[in-house]
Amino acid sequence: MKIEALKKRLDRNRSMTAITIRMPEDVIEDLKRIAPLLGFSGYQPLVRTYIGQGLRADLERLDGDTVSALIASLKRHGVSEELIQEALAEVSQS
Repeated sequence: MKIEALKKRLDRNRSMTAITIRMPEDVIEDLKRIAPLLGFSGYQPLVRTYIGQGLRADLERLDGDTVSALIASLKRHGVSEELIQEALAEVSQS
């Protein structure tokens, strides 16, 4: 994830949108029970955390897949491994 996007995600004052989601009652009860044990003020912040963790993992995986596909394409087009590594190092420093 790019640094600017990460900074935006860490902003506690981001705007929120209300949604409705149907979940089994026992799942909600379990969330309510464990939320305070994990340091959450309620089950909704815990659900947001779970969703955020899954979303970040998927975004990282998908972004990684894109980078891997790009590297493979560059190699097929004759770009040297050394030049690719140099470019990756440059990008990771910015």
